[in-house]
Amino acid sequence: MLRAIVVRLITLREADPAGERGATMVECALLVALIALVVVVALGPLGTAISGLFDDAGTTVSSVAG
Repeated sequence: MLRAIVVRLITLREADPAGERGATMVECALLVALIALVVVVALGPLGTAISGLFDDAGTTVSSVAG
């Protein structure tokens, strides 16, 4: 699997004209930034929900323990 990815990247690098390397790099950077933004936005509410679950569990344990 990893070998196939490396071979594909090498093939793309060799097939890419020198004038488009910078543009491709910028496109990849924008994609990475977009993915990171989506992850941060998606995990914000999820983190709050998980925190609430742990708070509820802690309250339940405290009330049972006395």
